[in-house]
Amino acid sequence: MPSDPLILGFDTSAAHCAAALLCGGRILASAHEEMKRGQAERLFPLLEGVLAEAGVAWSDLSAIGVGIGPGNFTGIRLSVSAARGLALARAIPAVGVSSLDALAHGANGPTLTCLAAPRDHAYIAGHRMAKAVAPSLVSIADIPASLAEPDLTCIGSASAPVAAALGAAEAVPAYPTAEAIARIAAGRWQDTPDRPAPLYLKPADAAPARDAAPVIL
Repeated sequence: MPSDPLILGFDTSAAHCAAALLCGGRILASAHEEMKRGQAERLFPLLEGVLAEAGVAWSDLSAIGVGIGPGNFTGIRLSVSAARGLALARAIPAVGVSSLDALAHGANGPTLTCLAAPRDHAYIAGHRMAKAVAPSLVSIADIPASLAEPDLTCIGSASAPVAAALGAAEAVPAYPTAEAIARIAAGRWQDTPDRPAPLYLKPADAAPARDAAPVIL
């Protein structure tokens, strides 16, 4: 077992299943599979494969980092539930990491992270910007011009239209998603973090039926 803390980061908040194992700033093993569905069946075999590739066991882990969204409701619930269960079973911390924070990890200067959302919307969050930009869901067509500032860089799957609207530059993330989650968790796991909880920025697509419920006699 390595002497440095072992941090397992994983994410299923988008159309992928991804994991990375970090030890002392070095990635020992990682995996990333694109998939629109099937994460529930694939997550644990993928995690076990990452551990096996690094030659470590579940009992060797020091902490877990998990993507909490925003993104796909089902995928977020899956990974957050898995992280909380693993943390409870192993008596180790689990750290929730926003996908928007993961995108910004390793970037320099004012950064606006932008994730594509349904119906021509984007999830955005500001990092090191002159004006604070909390995680939010916005219409790409109505991006506030007030977000523009000198040397702004947009990162993420919706960065092209957002950068064009704001006259900003585009950049790719410094790290793959799961690796960024593991690296962020490595800096937080010893601070008694709260249990991971989903970060939902839009209402669920399902809605209550409009018809009145039948009368039960």
